[in-house]
Amino acid sequence: MKTIPTVAGEVRVSRAYYQCRHCGGGQAPRDARSGPGTGDLSRGAARAVALAGTPGSFAEAATKVLPKPTGLRVGESTVERATERAGRQVGGRLAAGATFGPPTAWAWTPDAEGKTCAYVAADLTGVGMQGPGAKASEGRMAAVGMSWNAGEGGRVRYACGLAGGLAALGDPLRRQGEQAGMGAAARWLAVTDGGAGIEDGVRVNFPRVEAVILDFYHAAEHLCAWAKAWYGPGAEAEREGAGWCHRLKHEGGAAGLAALRAADVQEPHRQVLVYVENQVHRMDYPTYRAKGWLIGSGPVEAACKQVVNQRLKGSGMRWSESGADAVCHLRALFRSEKGQWGACWATPAA
Repeated sequence: MKTIPTVAGEVRVSRAYYQCRHCGGGQAPRDARSGPGTGDLSRGAARAVALAGTPGSFAEAATKVLPKPTGLRVGESTVERATERAGRQVGGRLAAGATFGPPTAWAWTPDAEGKTCAYVAADLTGVGMQGPGAKASEGRMAAVGMSWNAGEGGRVRYACGLAGGLAALGDPLRRQGEQAGMGAAARWLAVTDGGAGIEDGVRVNFPRVEAVILDFYHAAEHLCAWAKAWYGPGAEAEREGAGWCHRLKHEGGAAGLAALRAADVQEPHRQVLVYVENQVHRMDYPTYRAKGWLIGSGPVEAACKQVVNQRLKGSGMRWSESGADAVCHLRALFRSEKGQWGACWATPAA
């Protein structure tokens, strides 16, 4: 006999239990079929607990979120185990090729030339890790990817995780785009901050990408830093920095690079010159703007905040690698377009 918490109250279940006479271990085969999960919760209760543990802290889920609407009274550790278990299941299903819900056909927004555009982006954000003895350890980088429709009321799908970094997001993110009808968009575009390996990953997984655009504001920060190093802090540096940024936006990276090369470049100015040389093929801003394409990576930076930072970077929070990875998968699902969360749990893992 076993008592199982459910969203309808506690249920007592009678089932056969088998114990090995050699090792002493035991199991109840019916449990795997009937659905009790981490903390011996029913499937419905496990889903409710995972939902409560995804947007806020495990402690708040246990003490403030769950008791009144669901009647579930479980400990913080039970919420943690149930949430992370659900996240591992979602991550495993995505890695195995799953998508959630039926295929859809997004109404992709046209650019200034009347061609519909689908966007992709990826970025990294740090997460605090917990080491032995509950001490802080070296942080890890969570990878965040997104495919989205940039028009008014645009729709978005996220992928996120620690294990495997950006490379591991490629397949799940591409399948998400395919399910949303990305193949019907006339143009595929990518916006990045120019981080190492991002463009390569984008082009491997989204071979139709027409342009990988460097976030204009990252480039502008480098030029303003160049002006400040040249002129020192003050109004003159701000004026010169604004002039360089204006030239970059309206004349493009090639013109900006030529002007930098013509200057009497010394350290630390040479660092900015090398940066522009490495990124110039992503800086054709006059063309991008004429076609009505995005030139800022604001959406993916907002994704880092909404998917990862708001949940995993609270004051004093430190995570195990597996726990952070699991919650990242849930957060990406939770923040994706309406219907994705419910579609996932409507088709539970085998």
